Amino acid sequence: MIHIAQAIIVEGKYDKIKLSSILDAVILVTNGFRIFHDAEKMSLIRYYAKTTGVIILTDSDTAGFKIRHYLKGAIHEGKLYHVYIPDIYGKERRKDKPSAEGKLGVEGIDKKRLLEAFTKAGILADERPAKADSITKLDLYELGLSGGADSKARRKALQKKLGLPDLLSAASLLEVLNTMMTRTELQRCWKRWHKHPAPHQFRPIHCTGEH
Repeated sequence: MIHIAQAIIVEGKYDKIKLSSILDAVILVTNGFRIFHDAEKMSLIRYYAKTTGVIILTDSDTAGFKIRHYLKGAIHEGKLYHVYIPDIYGKERRKDKPSAEGKLGVEGIDKKRLLEAFTKAGILADERPAKADSITKLDLYELGLSGGADSKARRKALQKKLGLPDLLSAASLLEVLNTMMTRTELQRCWKRWHKHPAPHQFRPIHCTGEH
């Protein structure tokens, strides 16, 4: 897999599926124009902009540029990169007919052209093996961060300590945690936090080792 350090923003789930087969990266979906009213998703996008930086990769049609411009205006801090796919006319295999403007979206662009688009934008990539020891939904459940009466309060406490946005669902928190630490590190952090609660933020780097 080709690793991209920045989080990538795409329009739909099929775009995410396509990129996930090529890139090892955090991929966020705007769900089209729903992003205009999705406070949680925008909070997450702003978080990544300030930490890893975000890459906007929308379709090359009018709707795609409208979403791109909205995101550009809504992100005030951090790093923002623009990757543009070329205008290629055709129809995605899963669709019965072409889009209104007849252009292929991100999901319809082949791997070579997608990687060329990233290269043209100056996005650095490197080969990296798949991450081991990932955090799963079961891990969150076992730590009481999901599925319990006080899980939401626990998540919010953890998010505050990690300096994460307040408006995160359990699913969003899982995605973010996997970019910050491994399953083992999360368990170690959680154990230390409960043993030695402190008012300051804890970061993954503070929780490694056996101090």
